Amino acid sequence: MLINELVKLSGVSARTLRYYDEIGLMRPSAVAENGYRQYSQDDIDRLQQILFYRELDFKLEEIKKLLDHPDYKVKEALKKQFELLQKKRQYIDDLLITIEQTIQMMEGELKMTNEQKFDVFKNKLIEENEKSYGQEIRDKYGEAQVETSNKKFRDMTEEQYNAMQQLEQQLFERLKEALVSGDVTSDIAMEAAELHKRWLSFSWAKYTPEAHIGLAQMYVSDDRFTAYYDERVAPGATQFLHDVITVYAANK
Repeated sequence: MLINELVKLSGVSARTLRYYDEIGLMRPSAVAENGYRQYSQDDIDRLQQILFYRELDFKLEEIKKLLDHPDYKVKEALKKQFELLQKKRQYIDDLLITIEQTIQMMEGELKMTNEQKFDVFKNKLIEENEKSYGQEIRDKYGEAQVETSNKKFRDMTEEQYNAMQQLEQQLFERLKEALVSGDVTSDIAMEAAELHKRWLSFSWAKYTPEAHIGLAQMYVSDDRFTAYYDERVAPGATQFLHDVITVYAANK
């Protein structure tokens, strides 16, 4: 199948297909002497997989890593995609219900607590965290600990949720300031670690220095965790935070 035929079949633009070729996400099985890309059935099936993952908001580099893994099995992937898309559909259904209830509240037909207004958004954050890190945190902390933390997060009031978000922004700012000096034992570095502890305590059932250090180790051992702070603060921020937490927790 030539590129224009694949465009017509899939709805994906030729420009996008060329970009996928450029980054190695989906290369044509053959290129004719005249330069025309030729796509096989395997290529077509791979494109379908890519589009499923894109609908689930996976980044292109994550998709490439998944599809190129030697243990990747299409049937198992489809089952997982089906499960994730069902969860996404449930989120949209819940969102629609929340909008409908909010309209009814404004028209005086329904009473709605502030907590109910934000339940759907908190559940969405939990689902995103589960998708990205669920297995890792369960392996490290156990099923009961994770479920307890999720429940504590769901039960947050609007004020607690807003306070948690503000605290994280303060953490980013302090971490950026501490990173400039490079001193993991400085007062501002210790303040950043304290802010991180307070931020965790919004969802953790119980804080322990050992668990704090364990989480910091997870940050630097997995690229997905590392990207969180490196992208929001500065390159190297995750490793720096790990070192700061190690110093901080050792003195607790």
